[in-house]
Amino acid sequence: MSFTEQLSRLRTFLDSDELYEEALDYVAAHGYLTALAICPETVLEDEWMAELFAEPPVYKDQAQKDDIESALRQLKSHIERQLASDEEFVLPCDLDVGDEPEESELRGWCIGFMEGVFLREDIWFEEDEDEVSELLLPIMVVSGLFDEQPDFAEIAEDLDLLDSMAAQIPELLTTLFLICQAPEEKPVLLKKPR
Repeated sequence: MSFTEQLSRLRTFLDSDELYEEALDYVAAHGYLTALAICPETVLEDEWMAELFAEPPVYKDQAQKDDIESALRQLKSHIERQLASDEEFVLPCDLDVGDEPEESELRGWCIGFMEGVFLREDIWFEEDEDEVSELLLPIMVVSGLFDEQPDFAEIAEDLDLLDSMAAQIPELLTTLFLICQAPEEKPVLLKKPR
């Protein structure tokens, strides 16, 4: 079975109504796995898989379980390779929030990403706390998870600003990956002009 076919079956499974309500759908799972690929500390598969589903899913049989878990592993590896390459990172959804940010797939992707960050929150901010916080800001704002905080709510009300932040996400992911996974390259790549 091709990777595309595997992803298609994974998407159908994750987007079905049969999963536990708190489970991540396909787009959110992609965001979640992207955060895990960037995270400075490796999260063991048993842990991240359990968190992704929230409750163990009911599979038709062992073959379906193996198929879905294998597809998730493959997707995570694909994301890692994409982040490490020179190509622009591609999200599985449009990079805009539209007129209804709450309904946008990008919001779902950002929520998934933040779920991945929350698994190892302390580790994310251990080094370069200010820079990591600044880079995560667009994802945090678009996720809507922090709208109760006045600063975030103010940004979230400006749809043009929200769209401009959304457009920066692929580039920010590559920079975060370099900071967290290749810190020795960071000074050259991320030197700020004086």
